[in-house]
Amino acid sequence: MIKKHIPNMLTCGNLFSGSIGIVYAFNGDLKTVAFFVIISGVFDFFDGFAARLLHVKSDIGKELDSLADVISFGFLPGVIMYQLLLNANAGLLAYAGFLITIFSALRLAKFNIDTRQTEEFIGLNTPMNTFFIISLPYLLDYSSLLANTYFLLAITITVSYLLISELKLFSMKMNKLSWEANKYKFIFLILSIVLLAFLKFAALPIVLILYILFSQIHFKYSK
Repeated sequence: MIKKHIPNMLTCGNLFSGSIGIVYAFNGDLKTVAFFVIISGVFDFFDGFAARLLHVKSDIGKELDSLADVISFGFLPGVIMYQLLLNANAGLLAYAGFLITIFSALRLAKFNIDTRQTEEFIGLNTPMNTFFIISLPYLLDYSSLLANTYFLLAITITVSYLLISELKLFSMKMNKLSWEANKYKFIFLILSIVLLAFLKFAALPIVLILYILFSQIHFKYSK
């Protein structure tokens, strides 16, 4: 039956888009990369959605999803940071950008065996981290800090830590759509949409901060 292959086809779309993004990243076209990351993110969302909707979850699908994610949301953000550091004349320190790739792979491996992460995340998820990283080339137009080697290294170390941290973050999956059960998720979603509408890619660092903040509020006050 063809329906059992639909989620894996979507996952391959994620992998394909991420691979194209890597080509653009190595060519130094870091702003164009953002669009391929978004496409990968769409595929990444809908492969899991399709698997649940069609009741065709499989072990190979789970493994393929992680392999695609390590390219689109692991290697790709590492290349972006490498290029940013290279542009900042970081020399050999530019290779530190690939710490993001290493810790993304560790985060994905941890996710696959961590039974606590069925309804929530422990540590920053790789797509959210990548969405943050793709905003940096856009923010470079507004802040010279992003041309500073040590500032970029600080970002690299911080996000690498967050990827494997024990920080609890909510998933946007909702078993029920009631306001009471998901009010902090809804507020976060609405604020994110408004910010993205006005600030576009420059809003992504704020969205990341709000995500962490509202996750902590959600776990503290939601029943």
